[in-house]
Amino acid sequence: MIGYVTLGTNNFNTSVEFYDQLLESVGIKRLWAHGTMAAWGRSREEPALCITLPHDGATATGGNGVMVALKMADRDHVKTLHAKALELGGSSEGDPGPRGEHGFYGAYFRDLDGNKLCAYVPA
Repeated sequence: MIGYVTLGTNNFNTSVEFYDQLLESVGIKRLWAHGTMAAWGRSREEPALCITLPHDGATATGGNGVMVALKMADRDHVKTLHAKALELGGSSEGDPGPRGEHGFYGAYFRDLDGNKLCAYVPA
């Protein structure tokens, strides 16, 4: 059902660099970049993660209660993505581990703009 998810950024070039390196650590490449929007994914036929400067010119902020979950191939990819996010200046919102209440293995982090993401694999 989901085609793509877009996160706001206040520094497009820094954010592109962050996501290029972050997602490359688990084998995901940038699909395209046009103007002030860029997208990453496994292919154009699967859901994508996009970033953009807000179109209204206002400051981008991480929504309270908003999170994007990225499905990984395995637990090692969850650990790799979380570690890479922290290495690139992101912050941890929960170390890699089983999430019994949710029935999966996951890790949580925020990007440089405060957007919250989860890397996970189903149980």
